[in-house]
Amino acid sequence: MPAQSTTTPDGPAANADVPSVEDARAAALAAQQEAEREAQQAAADAREAVAAALRTVMTGTVDTTTRRRAEYSTDASNYRVVPEVVAYPTSTDDVLAALEVLRELKVPVTARGAGTSVAGNSIGPGAVLDFSQHLHTVHEVDPEARTAVVDPGVVMSSLQREAAPHGLRFGPDPSTQNRATLGGMIGNNACGPHAVAYGRTADNVVALDVVDGRGRRFTAGKGDATFAQVPGLADLVRANLALIRTEFGRFGRQVSGYSLEHLLPENGSNLARMLVGTEGTLVTLLGATLELVPVPKAPTLVVLGYADMPSAADDVPVLLRHDPLAIEGLDARLVDVVRRAKGADAVPALPEGAGWLMIEVGGTSPGEAREVAEMIVGASSALGAAIYPAGPEATKMWQIRADGAGLAGRTPSGEQAWPGWEDSAVPPEKLGDYLRDLDALMARYGVDGLPYGHFGDGCVHLRIDIPLETSGSVLRTFMTDAAELVGRYGGSLSGEHGDGRARSELLPVMYSPEAIALMEQVKALFDPDDVLNPGVLVRPAAVDADLRRPAAHAVPSTLPVGERGLVGSGTLRGISKKAGYAGFSFAHDHHDLTTAVHRCVGVGKCRADNHASGGFMCPSYQATKDEKDVTRGRARVLQEAVNGTLVGGLAAPEVRESLDLCLSCKACSSDCPAGVDMAQYKSEVLHRTYRGKLRPMDHYALGWLPRWARLAGVAPRTLNRVLSVDWVRRAVLWAGGMDTRRKMPQFAEMPFRRWWSLGYATQGVPGMAYRQEPGTVPGRGRPKVVLWTDSFSDALAPSVPQAALTVLDAAGYDVIVPDQQACCGLTWISTGQLDGARRRLADLLSVLGPYAVNGIPILGLEPSCTAVLRSDLQDLFPDDPRAAAVGRATRTLAELLTDPATAPAEDSGWSVPDLSDVTAVVQPHCHQHSVMGFAADRALLAGAGATVTELAGCCGLAGNFGMQKGHYDVSVAVAENALLPALRARGDDDEYIADGFSCRTQALQLEGVEGKALVEVLAERL
Repeated sequence: MPAQSTTTPDGPAANADVPSVEDARAAALAAQQEAEREAQQAAADAREAVAAALRTVMTGTVDTTTRRRAEYSTDASNYRVVPEVVAYPTSTDDVLAALEVLRELKVPVTARGAGTSVAGNSIGPGAVLDFSQHLHTVHEVDPEARTAVVDPGVVMSSLQREAAPHGLRFGPDPSTQNRATLGGMIGNNACGPHAVAYGRTADNVVALDVVDGRGRRFTAGKGDATFAQVPGLADLVRANLALIRTEFGRFGRQVSGYSLEHLLPENGSNLARMLVGTEGTLVTLLGATLELVPVPKAPTLVVLGYADMPSAADDVPVLLRHDPLAIEGLDARLVDVVRRAKGADAVPALPEGAGWLMIEVGGTSPGEAREVAEMIVGASSALGAAIYPAGPEATKMWQIRADGAGLAGRTPSGEQAWPGWEDSAVPPEKLGDYLRDLDALMARYGVDGLPYGHFGDGCVHLRIDIPLETSGSVLRTFMTDAAELVGRYGGSLSGEHGDGRARSELLPVMYSPEAIALMEQVKALFDPDDVLNPGVLVRPAAVDADLRRPAAHAVPSTLPVGERGLVGSGTLRGISKKAGYAGFSFAHDHHDLTTAVHRCVGVGKCRADNHASGGFMCPSYQATKDEKDVTRGRARVLQEAVNGTLVGGLAAPEVRESLDLCLSCKACSSDCPAGVDMAQYKSEVLHRTYRGKLRPMDHYALGWLPRWARLAGVAPRTLNRVLSVDWVRRAVLWAGGMDTRRKMPQFAEMPFRRWWSLGYATQGVPGMAYRQEPGTVPGRGRPKVVLWTDSFSDALAPSVPQAALTVLDAAGYDVIVPDQQACCGLTWISTGQLDGARRRLADLLSVLGPYAVNGIPILGLEPSCTAVLRSDLQDLFPDDPRAAAVGRATRTLAELLTDPATAPAEDSGWSVPDLSDVTAVVQPHCHQHSVMGFAADRALLAGAGATVTELAGCCGLAGNFGMQKGHYDVSVAVAENALLPALRARGDDDEYIADGFSCRTQALQLEGVEGKALVEVLAERL
């Protein structure tokens, strides 16, 4: 800068170097940025030092990568605390060694199982030890003593399977039992519906192998002798007997705080039971000995209808006199959400009312159970009742209850609802009045939610649409008022999930200062340095600290105004677009990509064992068991990407790693209770990342497959011959970004559309000569149906549409095959080329739209392509009435033949061919399972007399996924989950039925088994 002139008090002007204001600001900003870089580097160095120390003593993996820390930054709660290190101990020795290092370095440690805690109990700022990946052995089931010895990472449903052959089970059974670990259940004192009969987890614990915050390892059990393991504990209890007797253990679901009542002499001085529910703040669990109970005989479900939920709750004390196994409450609003999300068939016929009690009873025989059920109906004041013995109707009712945690994440108006006031509890006799006052409190705040819960224990589950988008101020005031409300009823802030970060600060509302001080003294005896799960229970973090949602920001649009992506940053159909935004939410969120990815609240159903749950979700996770490859883990990374403080945006390498093994199977769109659709999120991220840029080669090779298939149709025989040469095949696959271990599909020598245009279809099939111009009104006579030939069926499997012609003609339809090609753009969607997908779907609408708006059904043959017409089409063209019409008109074959609106007339003489001689392995396509459902196919096969083994889970090829370089091993591992074992076990004459071309390709390439589409099986028997 040039020198500036200045004047001194004593003399003439002098020159001095004085920086300008702009220069000073720039220098200050640069200094601040440098300080931030230095702080980040110092934090990274400290993080790596801790990791290095752990690696010297552990055999398990220690991970400090940004992506991994993002995956473990939150659980099923509202809170976000990024850990420094994530470690996976492989043995008890690993755990002990890790804890010793972390104690010496004074690094906080949080033990974690499945991460399904809704109160923020399983996240922490230092090291997270994940017990679920390796420490999951059931060491012993003793049927005589009715006990089991387990590792902390054992999933509860795994213990149930081990105990079932002995006629035993673990009593408490939360709705997350197919992914929740027993260590987590012990940490939170989980309960579940059957706690009415069997008690809480604390009531079913015999002994715990633990190590405390001082490094002392001991076995906690029952009796004064165990107090010696913790010096000073016995004296502390004796000095506070009156306080413990008056403030702790007042009713069964008083879970908040430390359950010090178990230490009383009249309660057996049971240290093990006291440690249950301490949320990892006093000890780290190494193993547990648990009590088991007999499996109930002849369980029978009674459903009672009431005018509303409080009225249902009023009846609970009377019904408890009949010793039920469970009493659950369901609200009509939640049932309506289930109907909308899962379809009307998901809910059985219910008695009159707007609130229901589900009451399970048992007996030595079905008859005895029925008698008890009828006694309960007679004792109730219900408006109506239904009794369901064990079977499909009872299963549907329990499924409604199991999905409640996720489905209740949206209010009836579609707003996001959050945990926090998630599981409050009051003595059952006060439940009705408490619910009325809670409704009044929500009305005063203008918020809504879907209540349900364990009414037999006075426990209410409720997620509320508190506005968390920008701050936690409303959350704080509501939670404070709700805590005071529950306190007036002598209740508990938590009835089974623990206090965690959500409620620990509010414990003084429930407990006296003396009781709070006593809990602090207990903490000091076990963990004086506060290294075990800090911020929880004692010296708690604030209710509104570390909230996840307010930290996230809307993603700026990367698309030109007016252009739509799959998950855009504007608003959904029917709502005006905001200035500067484009697109709409593919995830049906009414908001932006940020809102969409935050639909994942972490209930973790995606982590469930598919063999136990019968689901399709997260096939790559089923193969790897890595949090990276589960829907929740991917959602967490995307949440961090849109937040921008940990992961550097959607184009960051962490996002690419997280989405890499997503098969785009869409199962999460239907199986996830929160409705997360990672396939759509992945497409949108790829679209935003690569739009206008050079893409990976496989995006062109596989994403443009219909183009290449049309070109191959010029000389398919020559092309097949050339690609059968091994070195050519390998070179083509390598150049196209595909795995060279894969085989190239064979292109049809006569594609279907050419076969049709040459008139082969009309030979001997009179109805096949029918043509109709688009836009005309259907004529009288035989019903019309459009046979839509997708690119796969046309070029790679023409026998499928040919078989469809045979079946449709025999069923009495006149078949329309449009003259123009109509591509759904599936491969463009799966590779995130949404501009190309929209162009192809626009052409498709011009071809199929006129038929659809004139009421002519459209038959889809390839499930993945059919699913595009039923879902993605409407999301990419939300304002085009033709898109909605095409979606409504599109049917699978089984839907067409069984839906009364489109099925052949009764007087047509048509009946489904007899398949009683067919024994088959049947693979539902993932997209069919997720979008259309497989119920119609299942019913058709059963009605035709076929004997089938229906598989649950993805085949592993999943369109382009299994072909892409780097995915082969995971693709095969996914196939080993269900498909390949079933194919090996089938009989020599058994069929393999799969409508999906990818499913048939996977079976052929990996096991040498040729599959058939359902329509081919039917055509063969006509």
